Amino acid sequence: MADTQLNKSDFAARVKRIYDSWAAARDNEDFESIIDVDALLLIAGDPTSDDEPMRKGSCFQQWLLGYEFPSTIFLFQKIKISILCSASKAKILSQVENAAKDVKVEIFARPKGKDATNDALPNFFALYAATKRVGTLVKETPTGKLVTEWQTLVDGSSTKPELVDVGPAVSAFMSVKDEEELKYTQTAAALTSTLLKHHVAPKLESILDKESQVTHDMLAAQIETRLGSGEGSSAKGPDMKVWSKGRNLEKVDWASVEFCYPPIIISKTSKSGYDLRYTVESSDDNIAHKGVFLVAFGLRYKSYSANVGRTFIVDPNPEQEAQYNLLLALQSEMLSFMKDAVSARDAYQHAIGYVRNNMPDLEKSFVKNIGFATGIEFRDASYIISPKNNRLLRSNMVLNLSLGFSGLTDSSNQKYALNLVDTVKVESGKSTLLTEGIKLPRETLFFLTPDSEEEVKEKKSNRKAPTAPLRNGSPAKVKTVGGKVLRNQTRRAVQDEVHQTALAKLIEHQRELHENLQTQGLAKYSQDGGGSSGKEGKGWKKFQSYKGEGALPSEVERLRIVVDRKAQTVVLPIHGFAVPFHINTIKNASKSDEGDFTYLRINFQTPGQLAGKKEDTPFEDPDATFIRSVSYRSPDGHRLDNIVKQINDLKKEANKREQQKKEMADVIEQGNLVEIKGRRPTKMSEAFIRPALDGKRLPGEVEIHQNGIRYQSMGSQKVDVLFSNIKHLFFQPCDHELLVIVHLHLKAPIMIGKKKAFDVQFFREATDVQFDETGNRKRKHRYGDEDEIEMEQQERKRRAALNKEIKAFAEKIAEAASTSNGDTLELDIPFRELSFEGVPFRTSARLQPTTECLVHLTDPPFLVVTLSEIEIASLERVQYGLKQFDLVFIFKDFTKPPLHINSIQSSQMDDVKNWLDSVDIPMSEGPVNLNWGPIMKHINESPFEFFQQGGWSFLGGAGGVESDHSEDSGSESVFEADSEELAASSSGDDESDYDDSDGGSDESGSFEEDESDEGDDWDELERKAAKSDQKRQEKKAAAGSDDSDDEPKKKKSNKVNGKAKR
Repeated sequence: MADTQLNKSDFAARVKRIYDSWAAARDNEDFESIIDVDALLLIAGDPTSDDEPMRKGSCFQQWLLGYEFPSTIFLFQKIKISILCSASKAKILSQVENAAKDVKVEIFARPKGKDATNDALPNFFALYAATKRVGTLVKETPTGKLVTEWQTLVDGSSTKPELVDVGPAVSAFMSVKDEEELKYTQTAAALTSTLLKHHVAPKLESILDKESQVTHDMLAAQIETRLGSGEGSSAKGPDMKVWSKGRNLEKVDWASVEFCYPPIIISKTSKSGYDLRYTVESSDDNIAHKGVFLVAFGLRYKSYSANVGRTFIVDPNPEQEAQYNLLLALQSEMLSFMKDAVSARDAYQHAIGYVRNNMPDLEKSFVKNIGFATGIEFRDASYIISPKNNRLLRSNMVLNLSLGFSGLTDSSNQKYALNLVDTVKVESGKSTLLTEGIKLPRETLFFLTPDSEEEVKEKKSNRKAPTAPLRNGSPAKVKTVGGKVLRNQTRRAVQDEVHQTALAKLIEHQRELHENLQTQGLAKYSQDGGGSSGKEGKGWKKFQSYKGEGALPSEVERLRIVVDRKAQTVVLPIHGFAVPFHINTIKNASKSDEGDFTYLRINFQTPGQLAGKKEDTPFEDPDATFIRSVSYRSPDGHRLDNIVKQINDLKKEANKREQQKKEMADVIEQGNLVEIKGRRPTKMSEAFIRPALDGKRLPGEVEIHQNGIRYQSMGSQKVDVLFSNIKHLFFQPCDHELLVIVHLHLKAPIMIGKKKAFDVQFFREATDVQFDETGNRKRKHRYGDEDEIEMEQQERKRRAALNKEIKAFAEKIAEAASTSNGDTLELDIPFRELSFEGVPFRTSARLQPTTECLVHLTDPPFLVVTLSEIEIASLERVQYGLKQFDLVFIFKDFTKPPLHINSIQSSQMDDVKNWLDSVDIPMSEGPVNLNWGPIMKHINESPFEFFQQGGWSFLGGAGGVESDHSEDSGSESVFEADSEELAASSSGDDESDYDDSDGGSDESGSFEEDESDEGDDWDELERKAAKSDQKRQEKKAAAGSDDSDDEPKKKKSNKVNGKAKR
């Protein structure tokens, strides 16, 4: 605290405000408590604990000086300010001795413990005792050594001044904010709004959507950790993923940001009920997934407070919607009404009058006050906006406007409350919001049940849809045979209409995603942000072979070539000197025989030559003079053979070491596992691990401990995984599989045996071998298939029980990890119904989407792709006639190579597209495979230039998707137009090939001509065939060729020139 600098100008301005208000107290009701006082006495004792609210005296010190000075007494007299404090504080306070012009500051420094006593305390007390009427904070009872000594002097004095409570006047001093105070308050409000919009609301929505088992206090703790957590080496800073989304937060001093109180989360399962006070604590019950949810929290910046409170409702009834809309309307009304010179009582009466006029039944449930003044003191009791407070609101006051209803009941007699809280600034003509966001009904009201009802309605309407054309369809388009409507034709029309609607929605959504991707890319990469996506390139490495001449091997004295494996160096004789070259400076060595001599050539690494596959070998000074190679001649061919072999072997070893070092660069050394004490850990027995441990394959146990999990094999081997290193947690049931799996995907790889592992998997086999199936007694009474049916039922029950047991264990891992990390770890389960077959590695695998990933967990190598890390998906080899297509994922980290998933069946293309679109991944289509190596290299060289030139639009984007479909539909219409010509010439084989490539998809269907043919009678078909034969004969005659030559040409011309005919 020795380097503490006080703001003299702020001190002078605020001292002036105190004395001006004191002098004009008779003319201002706000300062009537100090009208006849001779002095103001403000005593600060020992600091309060973090759990207690700040005392008004401490807030006053903070306002006056910018810092809190415990164990200090201030005495304001008409002409001077006297301060009693310790010697160390006196040095700091001496900065303001001459800061105020018309008011003298006198400091009484008390001696240190070892120093002799002085008369500072008696002299200060004499000034106090000389007054007749002193204003002080009567309701506060500070404690501490100085306070005890002061109280002893007061009790022993024969003359005591009359004490008057000046709490309301002190509140009035601090209530109107100056420009700097408003700046700090606005920053606090921006921080609060950012946390609400970009973390609290999305987090709560995610919990409700996934029905996660999270307690109220756990969510509150996770909100608090956005400002950082931990201490010492394990300390984490602010979560910039959240704060970077806020506006004007670039220059925030994060050390000056703190919570006003622990965040409050309330749902219908909370033990405390719906309590709207800020002293209530979040309970340890699990958050309910339906009903009303209340969230409230506030942040301080440089001691100035801002606060928000919101109500979220899942599946609200119409009455709750109306009540919430009334709160929104009431807030707008109050912002217009509250302004300079309006009393707190009038503000409250106006609010309750508005409720009475719009919903009289809610008047009795309206809150007893609608807020309070806030600032350094979070809740200023002198400015509570209630029906009993006559104090006036003033311009530049900051209020916590809190509107709500409590004690409400729904149709099931369940109690609930509604609350809407924002921080507002009072102005001359109205009040304005400082906090904002997440309050509109579409953001806070979640409707879950009606969706399922709509689905039912849709299904009903779909069943009725085919009959609609009978009544309203256009007669010209409906083909008939014998006066009857062909039901296939009308059903097809409905399917086409549904398909076109879904397709239009997909194209529109993709266009939005591509536009957002382009906008985000331009914003992310600045013009000077060059290649490597923010990652540094290679650095120049300096290699040292020996520290001095004494370390050279003794063989160099003979001036012969020496390969020193220990020092990884080749020592060459050059002009009578032994010159060492580190093996990393040598590119390769070779020899050649010419006549009686053998020549040895050693090539060195130099700029401007290819180093393996790369040309980016760094050098300290690329412009220096380099030796490209050196050659030696010797008649001893065997010796040079041996030297070449030694150099090349040493080079291979160095390359191998370098490669291993690169592979292990991202492997982390985990911290120590903290074992649970006092009880047995939760276990999953009979479990196997992948990657497998060395030795015999035996089952082991998985244990959940305080900060991680431990796998203990039957032998002495164990594997620890800390919760802080788990990125994703999966559970895959044994339905349609032989294994039930708990899978951990890690943030950073760990070593398991000698293998680097990004994924750790625990599984149990679900085969019959693990169960006792001796049922000889029963089989005496079973005949036919009954025994097999019973065995199948038993198998289903066993699998269901196994799934239940392992899933419960996985949920306990998620719960323990969430508690340990302070951030929710969700348990993800693959959606098998959305799965598709592809080749991500060398063999085909079933890829299954989850909520956050695309995974293959059944057998190694495992695949886990985090969807949020994907920049764009490219569908390749999408063209007519091919039965398979490829999918390429390009990641947001452009330095990562794209992931190729090859050979996906074309029949699943629509499913893959719909899934990608549903998880908001932009996608593109193309007929050929792209060479992504050079493309990514170009992007990494200058991402900003890449996005300036259109970014991913070169892939086609949403427009490409649209044009592809339009081309498809165009080609269909061409074939339909030429159906007369093709009816006889097109073969059945061609049609079946098209159907195969399309995969029988209901949405894509087949040629329109096929369906139109079904609607024609035999006479019509014969006329078409005859006309087609006639045209073909005419073309043959014109071309001068026979049938065998003409038919393949004709088929080809139809496909190539179909669009030209259109």
